[in-house]
Amino acid sequence: MKGAGKTPHPTNAMETIRALQKRYCSRAMLIAIGGALLLLVLGYKPLARGLVLGTLFSIINFILMGQSLQTRIGKTQSRPTLVALVSVVFRYALMAVPLIIALFYEPYHIVTAIVGLFMVQVVILLEGARNLLWNRSSTTGIGN
Repeated sequence: MKGAGKTPHPTNAMETIRALQKRYCSRAMLIAIGGALLLLVLGYKPLARGLVLGTLFSIINFILMGQSLQTRIGKTQSRPTLVALVSVVFRYALMAVPLIIALFYEPYHIVTAIVGLFMVQVVILLEGARNLLWNRSSTTGIGN
Protein backbone atom coordinates (compact mmCIF):
# COMPACT_ATOMS: atom_id res chain seq x y z
CA MET A 1 0.00 0.00 0.00
CA LYS A 2 1.46 3.26 -1.09
CA GLY A 3 1.80 5.79 1.74
CA ALA A 4 0.56 3.37 4.42
CA GLY A 5 1.62 4.35 7.90
CA LYS A 6 2.67 7.84 6.92
CA THR A 7 1.40 10.89 8.74
CA PRO A 8 -0.17 13.47 6.38
CA HIS A 9 1.90 16.57 5.77
CA PRO A 10 0.58 19.51 7.87
CA THR A 11 -0.09 21.62 4.77
CA ASN A 12 -2.16 18.85 3.17
CA ALA A 13 -4.05 18.31 6.43
CA MET A 14 -4.81 22.03 6.68
CA GLU A 15 -6.03 22.11 3.08
CA THR A 16 -8.28 19.13 3.81
CA ILE A 17 -9.67 20.84 6.92
CA ARG A 18 -10.38 24.03 4.95
CA ALA A 19 -12.09 22.10 2.16
CA LEU A 20 -14.29 20.26 4.66
CA GLN A 21 -15.11 23.51 6.44
CA LYS A 22 -16.10 25.16 3.19
CA ARG A 23 -18.29 22.23 2.13
CA TYR A 24 -20.06 21.69 5.44
CA CYS A 25 -20.49 25.36 6.33
CA SER A 26 -21.86 26.36 2.94
CA ARG A 27 -24.35 23.48 3.02
CA ALA A 28 -25.40 24.33 6.57
CA MET A 29 -25.98 27.96 5.63
CA LEU A 30 -27.93 26.99 2.50
CA ILE A 31 -30.21 24.75 4.57
CA ALA A 32 -30.64 27.49 7.19
CA ILE A 33 -31.43 30.13 4.59
CA GLY A 34 -33.89 27.80 2.86
CA GLY A 35 -35.55 27.00 6.17
CA ALA A 36 -35.61 30.67 7.13
CA LEU A 37 -37.21 31.64 3.81
CA LEU A 38 -39.89 29.00 4.33
CA LEU A 39 -40.50 30.25 7.87
CA LEU A 40 -40.69 33.85 6.61
CA VAL A 41 -43.24 32.90 3.97
CA LEU A 42 -45.29 31.21 6.68
CA GLY A 43 -45.07 34.37 8.80
CA TYR A 44 -42.70 33.14 11.51
CA LYS A 45 -40.02 35.84 11.49
CA PRO A 46 -38.63 35.12 15.00
CA LEU A 47 -38.22 31.45 14.09
CA ALA A 48 -36.38 32.36 10.89
CA ARG A 49 -34.09 34.80 12.70
CA GLY A 50 -33.29 32.25 15.41
CA LEU A 51 -32.40 29.60 12.84
CA VAL A 52 -30.01 31.86 10.94
CA LEU A 53 -28.47 33.23 14.16
CA GLY A 54 -27.82 29.75 15.54
CA THR A 55 -26.40 28.56 12.23
CA LEU A 56 -24.00 31.51 12.02
CA PHE A 57 -22.59 30.67 15.44
CA SER A 58 -22.46 26.97 14.55
CA ILE A 59 -20.33 27.86 11.53
CA ILE A 60 -18.07 30.15 13.58
CA ASN A 61 -17.61 27.36 16.14
CA PHE A 62 -16.75 24.83 13.42
CA ILE A 63 -14.20 27.18 11.84
CA LEU A 64 -12.58 27.88 15.23
CA MET A 65 -12.39 24.15 15.88
CA GLY A 66 -10.63 23.70 12.55
CA GLN A 67 -8.23 26.54 13.33
CA SER A 68 -7.30 24.97 16.66
CA LEU A 69 -6.66 21.67 14.87
CA GLN A 70 -4.43 23.46 12.38
CA THR A 71 -2.47 24.98 15.27
CA ARG A 72 -2.03 21.57 16.89
CA ILE A 73 -0.97 19.95 13.62
CA GLY A 74 1.49 22.71 12.74
CA LYS A 75 3.48 22.76 15.99
CA THR A 76 3.91 21.02 19.28
CA GLN A 77 2.48 22.60 22.38
CA SER A 78 4.29 22.72 25.70
CA ARG A 79 0.94 22.62 27.49
CA PRO A 80 -1.53 20.93 25.14
CA THR A 81 -4.07 20.19 27.88
CA LEU A 82 -4.33 23.83 28.95
CA VAL A 83 -4.58 25.04 25.36
CA ALA A 84 -7.31 22.46 24.62
CA LEU A 85 -9.21 23.45 27.76
CA VAL A 86 -9.08 27.17 26.94
CA SER A 87 -10.18 26.43 23.36
CA VAL A 88 -13.18 24.39 24.50
CA VAL A 89 -14.23 26.93 27.15
CA PHE A 90 -13.99 29.76 24.61
CA ARG A 91 -16.06 27.85 22.04
CA TYR A 92 -18.71 26.98 24.66
CA ALA A 93 -18.92 30.64 25.67
CA LEU A 94 -19.27 31.55 22.01
CA MET A 95 -22.10 29.03 21.60
CA ALA A 96 -23.92 30.64 24.54
CA VAL A 97 -24.12 34.01 22.75
CA PRO A 98 -27.02 33.14 20.39
CA LEU A 99 -28.87 31.45 23.25
CA ILE A 100 -28.59 34.55 25.40
CA ILE A 101 -29.66 36.75 22.48
CA ALA A 102 -32.65 34.51 21.77
CA LEU A 103 -33.66 34.41 25.43
CA PHE A 104 -33.59 38.15 25.99
CA TYR A 105 -34.64 39.57 22.61
CA GLU A 106 -38.06 38.75 21.20
CA PRO A 107 -37.10 39.02 17.51
CA TYR A 108 -35.26 35.66 17.94
CA HIS A 109 -36.72 32.31 18.92
CA ILE A 110 -34.76 30.10 21.32
CA VAL A 111 -35.80 26.74 19.85
CA THR A 112 -34.71 27.54 16.31
CA ALA A 113 -31.52 29.13 17.64
CA ILE A 114 -30.76 25.78 19.29
CA VAL A 115 -31.57 23.95 16.05
CA GLY A 116 -29.24 26.33 14.21
CA LEU A 117 -26.43 25.63 16.67
CA PHE A 118 -26.51 22.00 15.53
CA MET A 119 -26.78 22.75 11.82
CA VAL A 120 -23.16 21.93 10.88
CA GLN A 121 -23.32 18.68 12.84
CA VAL A 122 -26.59 17.77 11.12
CA VAL A 123 -25.01 18.39 7.71
CA ILE A 124 -22.04 16.17 8.62
CA LEU A 125 -24.34 13.40 9.85
CA LEU A 126 -26.58 13.63 6.79
CA GLU A 127 -23.61 13.36 4.45
CA GLY A 128 -22.27 10.39 6.37
CA ALA A 129 -25.67 8.69 6.32
CA ARG A 130 -26.01 9.35 2.60
CA ASN A 131 -22.58 7.87 1.96
CA LEU A 132 -23.35 4.79 4.04
CA LEU A 133 -26.75 4.23 2.46
CA TRP A 134 -25.53 4.58 -1.10
CA ASN A 135 -22.17 2.91 -0.41
CA ARG A 136 -20.17 5.87 -1.69
CA SER A 137 -16.90 7.16 -0.32
CA SER A 138 -16.10 10.79 0.35
CA THR A 139 -13.00 12.76 1.19
CA THR A 140 -13.71 11.99 4.84
CA GLY A 141 -13.50 8.23 4.16
CA ILE A 142 -17.01 7.54 5.39
CA GLY A 143 -18.69 4.70 3.57
CA ASN A 144 -15.56 2.99 2.31
